Amino acid sequence: MVIIKLKNIIFFTILLTILLLTGCSINRLIMNKVGDTLTKPGSGTVFTGDNDPELVGDALPFAIKMYESLLGSAPYHRGLQLQTGSLYIMYANAFLDTPSSMMSDDEYKKKEFLMKRAKNLYLRGRDILLNSLEKRYPGFLKKLNKNRFSEAFQSIKKKEAPFFYWAAAGWIGAFSIDPFDMKLGITLPRARELMKKVPELDKNFSRGSIYDFYISYYGSLPDYMGGDVKKARENFKKSIDFHKERTASPYVSLATSVSIKEQNLKEFKQLLKKAISIDVNNDPKNRLVNIINIRKAKWYLGHIDDFFLESNESDQTNENNTENNNE
Repeated sequence: MVIIKLKNIIFFTILLTILLLTGCSINRLIMNKVGDTLTKPGSGTVFTGDNDPELVGDALPFAIKMYESLLGSAPYHRGLQLQTGSLYIMYANAFLDTPSSMMSDDEYKKKEFLMKRAKNLYLRGRDILLNSLEKRYPGFLKKLNKNRFSEAFQSIKKKEAPFFYWAAAGWIGAFSIDPFDMKLGITLPRARELMKKVPELDKNFSRGSIYDFYISYYGSLPDYMGGDVKKARENFKKSIDFHKERTASPYVSLATSVSIKEQNLKEFKQLLKKAISIDVNNDPKNRLVNIINIRKAKWYLGHIDDFFLESNESDQTNENNTENNNE
C-alpha cells in the first residue's frame, strides 16, 4: 500500500513537472509568435509612414512599453530586441530632442526636462541593443568597453548591422544632448567604430541613413573630438546622390551643423529652403521623418537671428542703403 502511494506521488510529481514545462514552452512559443508578428519586415512603417507626427508621438510610448513587456517574456527574441531599442531612440530624437531644440530660452525649464528625458531614452535604447548583442556574443561588451574593437567584432554576423547602427545613433544622440558629459564623451570612439562596422557587415544596409548620421557626426563635433567639416560635406554629397531628393534630412543636417559652424548664412537658407521643397509623398515609408524635418527647417528659417550675427548686420546695411537712396 505504501509502495502504491509512493508510486502515485512520483507519477503525479512527474506529470506536474511535464505540464509546467509544457506550459513554459507554450508560453515561450506564443510570445515568440507574437514577437514575430509585431516585428516582421515592414511593420515599422505604421509609424514612419504616418503623416501625423502628433498621433505617432502620442502612440509611441504605449507601443514601446508593450514591446518591452513582450521582450521581458522573450528576452532572446531578436526582433523585439531591435524594435524596442530602436523605438526608444527614434522617440527620443523625434519627440523629445527635436522639440527641445526648437524651444525659446523662456521655456528653459521645459526644454531642460525634455533634454534630460531624451538623453535617458537614447541611452536606454542603446543599452537594450548592446545587451542583446552580449547575449549572442558573450564577452562582446567587455571587449567593446576596453576599445578592443577588432576582437569585439571578430565573430559578428551580417544580421547584426541594424543593432550596430541604432546603438551608435543612440550613443551619439545622448552626447549631442549633453556635450559636457566627459564620461560619455570619452566613450564616443566606441559609437564611431560601431557605425563604421555597419557597411562592412552589410554594404546595402540603409546607406542613406548612415550618410545622414555622418553629416551630423562630423559636422557637429568639435575638431578635437573628431569633427571634420570636409567629411560632413562628403557624406552630404553621398546622401544626396543616394536619396535623389526624396528626403529633407541631409539638407537640414548640413545646415544646422556645418552652415551654422561656418556662419554661412547664404548656404543655410538655400539648404533649408530645399528641405522645405521636398515632397513627403515621394518616400511614403519615411513620410513622418520628412514632415518633422520640414517643420524643423521652417523653424530655423524663422529664427536666423538666434544663430547668425550676419543676418542682423545685413539687415542694418540694407536699411542704411535704402535711406541713402531715398536721400
